[in-house]
Amino acid sequence: MNAPVSISLTPADAIRFLAADAVELAQSGHPGAPLGMADMAEVLWRKHLRHNPADPDWLDRDRFVLSNGHGSMLLYALLHLTGYDLPMAQLRQFRQLHAKTPGHPEVDLTPGVETTTGPLGQGLANAIGMALAEKMLAAEFNRPGHAIVNHHTYVFMGDGCLMEGISHEACSLAGTLGLGKLIGFYDDNRISIDGDVAGWFTDDTPLRFEAYHWNVIRAVDGHDPLAIDAAIRSAKAQDRPTLICCKTTIGQGAPTKAGGHDVHGAPLGKVEIAAMRAAKGWQAAPFELPHEIAAAWDGRAAGAARQQEWQQRFDLYRAQFPQLADELSRRVDGKLPPALSVAFAGLIANDGALHTKIATRKASQIVLEAISASLPEFFGGSADLTGSNLTNVKASVWVNHHGAGNYLSYGVREFAMAAMMNGMALHGGFIPYGGTFMTFSDYSRNAIRMAALMRRRVIHVLTHDSIGLGEDGPTHQPIEHAASLRLIPNNWLWRPCDGVETAYAWQAALQRIDGPTCLILSRQALVPYQRSVLQQAQIARGGYVLEEVVAPQVVLIATGSEVGIASAAASLLALRGVRARVVSMPCVELFYTQERTYRDSVLPPGIPRASIEAGVTWFWRAVVGDSGAALGIDRFGESAPADQLYTYFGLTPEALADAATALLTD
Repeated sequence: MNAPVSISLTPADAIRFLAADAVELAQSGHPGAPLGMADMAEVLWRKHLRHNPADPDWLDRDRFVLSNGHGSMLLYALLHLTGYDLPMAQLRQFRQLHAKTPGHPEVDLTPGVETTTGPLGQGLANAIGMALAEKMLAAEFNRPGHAIVNHHTYVFMGDGCLMEGISHEACSLAGTLGLGKLIGFYDDNRISIDGDVAGWFTDDTPLRFEAYHWNVIRAVDGHDPLAIDAAIRSAKAQDRPTLICCKTTIGQGAPTKAGGHDVHGAPLGKVEIAAMRAAKGWQAAPFELPHEIAAAWDGRAAGAARQQEWQQRFDLYRAQFPQLADELSRRVDGKLPPALSVAFAGLIANDGALHTKIATRKASQIVLEAISASLPEFFGGSADLTGSNLTNVKASVWVNHHGAGNYLSYGVREFAMAAMMNGMALHGGFIPYGGTFMTFSDYSRNAIRMAALMRRRVIHVLTHDSIGLGEDGPTHQPIEHAASLRLIPNNWLWRPCDGVETAYAWQAALQRIDGPTCLILSRQALVPYQRSVLQQAQIARGGYVLEEVVAPQVVLIATGSEVGIASAAASLLALRGVRARVVSMPCVELFYTQERTYRDSVLPPGIPRASIEAGVTWFWRAVVGDSGAALGIDRFGESAPADQLYTYFGLTPEALADAATALLTD
């Protein structure tokens, strides 16, 4: 319902009252940021943002990211006001079960939301990944007179985003890469949850970003539409990223609470909202809009016209460059090229390097070499460990040296790398993968979690996966990491035991469209295994019988480098008259999605189980059961050659054989 208009109202006030009313009705939320950023958002969304509410997935739309996602009602108000499929009834359901207006924005739930934000700083890094994707796609597909990929990425951020360490990592790299289509708005209100930030955040933020090689527009009045508009116009003319520093008042418009930390994360209260209505002359009831304000916000006609104009240009592009147009469409749709399956089939069938004794990190590189030509959307990288992760191939073109390409050295920035890859996957057109040592996945973990939550295809190459890396010692030897990563819902972890399993792991990661995959790869060389055609096919089920015996008495379960130990233990058990089946389980999560009959055929109920993995043992208790045995490491490692460490920690065929024998005699 629309109410009569008051001549004193501005379009930004619609954001303020929708936000205040929604938080008040929910009795939960953060009204301060939406009220304070309303003027910035109004100018950007009504005068600059290229989008079409009727088609939130339009390829060449501008991207908008609310990095300080606790201010989610700002975004929901914008989406409703401009005409997205987010009716007023959903704003009334703010923060309620199954509503499209959750406490923090969630991609794929709310039309128009580009990424899930909440963990501060990650939205900013996602936006940098989006801007990188735009730049790389434009370099690859645009032709003279045909700027088919030509959009900006805008990101709102607060003090909290800039205090988080990821902001330093990602913004430093964004400046180095010269991402000129990236424009950030710093909501400089000097307030965080604990109060005035003067006691814990005294950085010279403009100087900091100038040191990153950003263009910085200082001291913009964040409540002056003309100043904001001028700043945006200036930023759009730059060839490097821009930070617009907007001086704002948190809770702007709340008569007694504006400017203090109490307005950050609590409802304003009925008395304060009534006073705010009186001060603004806002006569409309909660969740009602003055008709002139509603009409001023409606972006559907303008959005449709923008997209239609782009479509006409794209049709001309298609007529002149049909193969490029088809390829761009395929990549944005996320469809794998048919040639990829052929490349994998040839790679696995070929009796070549994958079938020799090699480290699985090297096997991974062999796979990449074989499939990269068939997968132009592949975008690789490493956090300054390319020579160790082996994530580069002959066809890698380093963005760092050429300005465009398909490979990026992220520098020592594991967290930024992971979050930027999320942004690239969200943008579309790329399948990003990036490498680091497995132990450093701790730095990346929250971004891996966000990829799992957002169900995005991102691939993490995590090498040096165990005490097998040797002399670097306990700081670099992952112990709890595999179990920790497996605990992230919707995250898959593959730990292959040889070259063939590595190829299947890569194939599974690429075919998966609903979440991230972690490839856990060895530094040390591993012995290859002979398999039947059926066994090879069963690798894709996450776990299978690698070595069978008639009427097995015990099942030995292993992953990665420990599969060789399990195989040797089975031979020792045979000498003792014990029949042991060997199961390789490279992806535990995938195995447990298989039907019960298959799982029981691999791990028959009632037959004792013993597992071995060079990591914490408690995870495997769920697999072997209370009556089973789990060999592993429940303390930190040591610095020594790998073979000595395996003996020292009791990860030997003899130890596993003894544990299995004990299961049969207890």
